[in-house]
Amino acid sequence: MIYKDYITEVPDFPIQGVNFKDISPLLANQKLFEECIDEMGLLVDMPDYWIGIDARGFIFASALSMIHGGGVVLCRKKGKLPPPVVSESYTLEYGASTLEMKGGHGTAVIVDDVLATGGTLLCTNKLAEKAGYDIKDNLVLIDLKYVPTIVGLNFKVRSLISYE
Repeated sequence: MIYKDYITEVPDFPIQGVNFKDISPLLANQKLFEECIDEMGLLVDMPDYWIGIDARGFIFASALSMIHGGGVVLCRKKGKLPPPVVSESYTLEYGASTLEMKGGHGTAVIVDDVLATGGTLLCTNKLAEKAGYDIKDNLVLIDLKYVPTIVGLNFKVRSLISYE
């Protein structure tokens, strides 16, 4: 697929043994990025909200909103949103973290750039439901299928690009 031609691999980043997928060249190509967002949106039913995960999920949620409609809800790292917020803690590849978002209601699709172990997506699903949203789907640009997902990730994640 042509999108992979615009994703570079950076070995041993952010830590030894991890090969980072740099999406910067894809984002820098306006025509290709717009096509990518259009195709991503066609993978899911249109929600009331796109929930973007801090930080690159914000890029995709915002673009999906502009092209396909719906609002954007930010899922942020702890302490980045003013109160009141709903919180959920989890462990991830490099440690532990807490995510927060504003409460609301309506249908939502959770959006991020990359699915690795799925810890962040699982936490965001729990958080979004706790915050009052009806989660219809999960959508990522890239699915790293060669990375084992965590126990408990029992929902489908749609992706435009996958690496086996």
